[in-house]
Amino acid sequence: MEDANALKETIKSMMVENLMLQLTTAEIGDDQLLFGPGSLGLDSVDALQLVVALDRTFGLKVADPAVARQILHSVNTIAQAVEQKLAA
Repeated sequence: MEDANALKETIKSMMVENLMLQLTTAEIGDDQLLFGPGSLGLDSVDALQLVVALDRTFGLKVADPAVARQILHSVNTIAQAVEQKLAA
């Protein structure tokens, strides 16, 4: 399994590519909020694209909106969910 930093970089790259962000991976903080005030500024369409990309890339299925809110909080929370999925 990839180490945590490599996994986070993979997630950031996936976000930049799939969400067409005008940022580099280095500009996305591991703990930076993805949605809401003071965040990266993602919206509900971005959330849907991110869920699809996570399923395609890691096989991580996020069907429950409440769970999605927890997982899509930051790069760190996405990485934790991916690590749990890969360990299962």
